[in-house]
Amino acid sequence: MIAVVGGGITGLAAAWELTGGATGPAAEGPSVVLLESSTRLGGKLASVQLCGRAVDVGPDSFLGRRPEATQLCREVGLGDELVPVATSGASIWARGRRRPIPEGLYLGVPTKLLPVARSGILSVGGTLRLAADILVPRPDTRGPLGDRAIGPLVSRKLGRQAVDRLVDPLVGGIHAGGVADASAAALFPALLTAAQRRSSLMRSLRQLRARGAHLDDQPLFWALRGGFASLVERLAERLGERGADVRLAQPVDRMGRAGARWVLEAGGRQVTVDGVVIATGTDPAAALLASHDPEAAAILRTIDYASVAVVTFAFPADALPDDLFGTGLLVPHGTPVPRKAARQLGLAAGEPFMVTACTYLWAKWPHLDLPGIRLLRASVGRAGDSRHETMTDDDLVHRVVQELTVLLDAAGEPDDVIVSRATRALPQYRVHHLLRVASVEAAVRRLGGVAIAGAAYHGVGIPACVESGRHAASDVVAELSGTAGAART
Repeated sequence: MIAVVGGGITGLAAAWELTGGATGPAAEGPSVVLLESSTRLGGKLASVQLCGRAVDVGPDSFLGRRPEATQLCREVGLGDELVPVATSGASIWARGRRRPIPEGLYLGVPTKLLPVARSGILSVGGTLRLAADILVPRPDTRGPLGDRAIGPLVSRKLGRQAVDRLVDPLVGGIHAGGVADASAAALFPALLTAAQRRSSLMRSLRQLRARGAHLDDQPLFWALRGGFASLVERLAERLGERGADVRLAQPVDRMGRAGARWVLEAGGRQVTVDGVVIATGTDPAAALLASHDPEAAAILRTIDYASVAVVTFAFPADALPDDLFGTGLLVPHGTPVPRKAARQLGLAAGEPFMVTACTYLWAKWPHLDLPGIRLLRASVGRAGDSRHETMTDDDLVHRVVQELTVLLDAAGEPDDVIVSRATRALPQYRVHHLLRVASVEAAVRRLGGVAIAGAAYHGVGIPACVESGRHAASDVVAELSGTAGAART
């Protein structure tokens, strides 16, 4: 028997792989027990009913250029429910108004000068500093390194404004963090390669990006018509059909040894298994590993998280202007509410926006385009900004609506609203993150029959989590069957 600890998408993917994956259970396959501490499966994947539609209040999409999530959806019979993103492009709040994101960005880093210059996102000085990368590129004086912080690296090459107004909102926004100490090796390995060339950073990135141009025929993002809760429900249903024992409200308090086997204490009961996939956050994982490898547990505890909240609105269609561009709006970290608007809204002078991003759900997803209604979600919270955590739901909604009057020229009150909070939701990938992860993974492998998986290690997106869970499951099975598991590179 193999246990999966954690019933988020990572744990569900691990259990799916353990029960045979796409091909189904084998006669000699292991029995599987999944232990989830809460009363529901899915972790961060959650959907609610709003205006008669399933609306995601956790992640609302996954990357189309990675195959793992679409493959899993098709394996469980949800291929026909996949919905491609309906439009492209987005805006950034810069220099007092919404401005379309220029073409030619590679994870927020410019690869072309003219589109950025025309966008008005940078000042004249910021644009000239960007142009210097083409005319007199600054060589990298630090030489080849295993990792670098994204923010300082790009700032040296392209200037501080490019970081604050383009790179940080796009790269930092993915993790609800910043790029001042974000790991280039973990989040943007192509940047490391490009930065170590002697030529222009923009030109080098443009060349590297061109190598992946064959992926551009894939939809950039996918969603599920029934929300990602439908994937969770289908996985639970199919796992049950395969004989997996899925147990809710079963937190694993301790993991001990019984000879070559493992004994899990969960919900006052003991479960003895041959192998374990730990698919939890880093704190629960550290608690389980502490008595077996204190150093690995200590390293896990150094990975910190950002807490976020999503406020999803149903506005009357005439409450929002018709000129909103693309799929949404990004708000750079620390952007102050304009002075006049701050006075009108009763906010302190210089107080930054709480909203970090707005998603125009009616424009992004065709199944959420409803007559007379505009479904909109606003994201708040990021590393270093926990103001939302001290506010009631009513106060948070009031503040977000105030900010939307400035950011989107919204008028009037929403017809309906849902607040969803996620404490310690998004792991922060600091410099040398991959070295820490490799150290922990090596320590866990030495224990025998144990693997770790989840968003804290090799990617926070749904495809990365699916891959992480399935890879960990395959490693445990390979070890128990006497074949070596493939090491991650």
